[in-house]
Amino acid sequence: MTAGPSDSASLTIDATADRLYGIVSDVTKMGLLSPECTGGKWTGKSTGPVTGATFRGTNKRGLVRWFTNNKVVTAEPGREFTFQTRESGAQWSYRFEPDGDATVVTETRSMFKERPATARWFTKLLGGAESHDREMVDGLLATLQRLKAVAES
Repeated sequence: MTAGPSDSASLTIDATADRLYGIVSDVTKMGLLSPECTGGKWTGKSTGPVTGATFRGTNKRGLVRWFTNNKVVTAEPGREFTFQTRESGAQWSYRFEPDGDATVVTETRSMFKERPATARWFTKLLGGAESHDREMVDGLLATLQRLKAVAES
């Protein structure tokens, strides 16, 4: 996969855009939402979701576990939270559009650069890039459904 293509999913959630942004941008709790990411920790001098902040994400796929280094590229409370993952070349974006008392949340996964050789090698070794990409696409809606469950509880 080269830079450019993207996949997205949207879901209407009965919560305010600000509340949903607060949940999604708390990378320490991303494990509650994502089928693959188990959590995150702010790194360096970063302590929260602001443009330029960095964090380390932890992930799992079956028995395999790994970490990623990420940089927040957009942090607009109630509007958008976007970060880039160095190791995969993927950019993850959450956009929030108020819809009456609810909010339409759109999660997008796109490539901001060509998948690095290390990522291509690991995905080949552990099940192939195509099957992992399919899991990522399926995970978009799964993440939003979990977000809905957390926000509406």
